[in-house]
Amino acid sequence: MKNIAILGNGVVGSGTARVLLSKAEKIKAETGEDINLKYVFVRHDYEGCEYRDLFEYDYDTIKNDKEIDVVAEVMGGVHPAYEYVKDALMRGKSVVTSNKQLIAECGYELMNIAKEKNVNLLFEGAVAGAVPVIHGIRNCLKANDVKRVYGIINGTTNYILSKMISDGQSYADAIKKAQELGYAEADPSRDVDGIDSCRKLCILADIVYGNHIMPQTVNTIGIRDIEKTDTDILSQNKKAIKLLGYAAKAENGKTVVCTEPFVVGDDSVLFATNDAFNAVAVDTDNADTIVFYGRGAGSFPTASAVVNDIVECINAENTIYPAWGAERNDLLESYENFVFKHYVRAVISVAKVKELFADAVILSEGKECAFLTSEMSENSLSEKLEGISVKAKYKTI
Repeated sequence: MKNIAILGNGVVGSGTARVLLSKAEKIKAETGEDINLKYVFVRHDYEGCEYRDLFEYDYDTIKNDKEIDVVAEVMGGVHPAYEYVKDALMRGKSVVTSNKQLIAECGYELMNIAKEKNVNLLFEGAVAGAVPVIHGIRNCLKANDVKRVYGIINGTTNYILSKMISDGQSYADAIKKAQELGYAEADPSRDVDGIDSCRKLCILADIVYGNHIMPQTVNTIGIRDIEKTDTDILSQNKKAIKLLGYAAKAENGKTVVCTEPFVVGDDSVLFATNDAFNAVAVDTDNADTIVFYGRGAGSFPTASAVVNDIVECINAENTIYPAWGAERNDLLESYENFVFKHYVRAVISVAKVKELFADAVILSEGKECAFLTSEMSENSLSEKLEGISVKAKYKTI
């Protein structure tokens, strides 16, 4: 028998508990072990919860229980999650978590503790919910060098942008609808300001490129300033704005990372990724482009990933180390030096656009002109646009 403790009973925690309880026989068939959900650690009561008899209000009870084999941390945030996870690892318990902030900020330290104690720390649920992107990159692309990894990794912002594009809604109306449906919180800052996407991007970039990238080092721009004018222009030209996490290997071997709105064309799978779905593309040297797609958030999709990690911990004959190296800012390249095509809307004539950007593609014209540039760095673009009233500017892929 394997004993499990869940830390937290929110959206993901409650889903994890229900999946473990409802799929006990299936999990036994997969692992050969009876699975016993022994504790659900809570910090306040949940009236009417059908497994309320499993609630534990004192973490010390779980900490001191030597029978616990796997701890599932689904509380969110760094504190006290960090202290609980570190303590569990130090006591020789494997840990699974869906906590992207914890892994993005403290993953390097915690994975080294897991390695030292010969236990596992797994976190598939921290990126893209049920979509097995971490497992896929870690286990299925070993014969490849990854050129870049990029994608839609926040369902809330993707829903908002989808409504602005498909239904012609304003940003304010779209976010109000997202809140009504439960996709966005009353304070949606972590989503709409790109913070959540940035944390997930850091985890993916850490795995792919091998060193710990702290979220505060990543250029991060959210979707608050996206205007309906631009979504309309782009829609008419079979393009769309998507909030992406983006990491790539520069020619000098350094890593470029950024989280911001990008323009994508209808030839990209990201263009067709709408509503609250996620899609992560991985460009490789041998396997070309691999895309991971599916529901990226919600109680049961994320719980699916958490429970799968629990099963993986139980089945593992050896410890699993999706580890990366220490923080090395000298291995990061400034996004301003990396070349992209750009979408620009500015108060400028078509003639002036053609003078400044010989290969520009005009998308709309009038008092303001919207156009696409050829590949150039952010610095070069800013130099060319000096003195011009720019209304919108986005990288394109």
